[in-house]
Amino acid sequence: MSDTEKRQLPVWQESILLVVTAMVMAVIVKAFFLQAFYIPSESMEPTMLVDDKILVEKVSYWAGEPGRGDIVVFDDPGGWLNAAESRKASNPIQRGLEVIGLFPTGGHLIKRVVGVGGDTVKCCDDSGHITVNGSALDEPYLQDFSANANQTFDVVVPKNHLWVMGDNRGNSADSRMHMGDPGGGFIDEHAVVGKAWVRVWPLSRLGFMHGPATFDGVQDR
Repeated sequence: MSDTEKRQLPVWQESILLVVTAMVMAVIVKAFFLQAFYIPSESMEPTMLVDDKILVEKVSYWAGEPGRGDIVVFDDPGGWLNAAESRKASNPIQRGLEVIGLFPTGGHLIKRVVGVGGDTVKCCDDSGHITVNGSALDEPYLQDFSANANQTFDVVVPKNHLWVMGDNRGNSADSRMHMGDPGGGFIDEHAVVGKAWVRVWPLSRLGFMHGPATFDGVQDR
């Protein structure tokens, strides 16, 4: 018998080794590069629909910070999650992926960054638009523009924090709804898991998510 034959593992051991290796690689990818996420609620409609499957990339924030217009996934800062957004996966495959850590198991939210540290964010101007540092925002991604007026505010975003809002302004428990909570509705940048990158399901809506031109004219403070 050759040395090669002596060193060869039985098929069952090779199979276990391959599975363990694949799981370890998946965990590494999730921790540092990409993470799968499914949309649990209507708060980001029409940009994202309930049960859309997306990939969130983390590379952009290795040496930078979230920017205006980014759609970010972040850890619940405390009491933000409602029943819809904290629900469990809806099918056995998704539940299996949660068990091995490839899908989040809860405790995360997804919103759009409207203001970054130092920004003054107000709602609304005479035309019903939100303004950032005095610039009115044209937000074509909104489900219902008129819902902006449901909650008025005038805030200055603290350094290293974010002001986040859902695209479905009439159905999103975002920064506006938590101004009276500890933290004032602002999200610590360190709570951000990553940036929405590509929608992978359903296939009919497969595609990359590009930042809108909405914030191009906003000047820093």
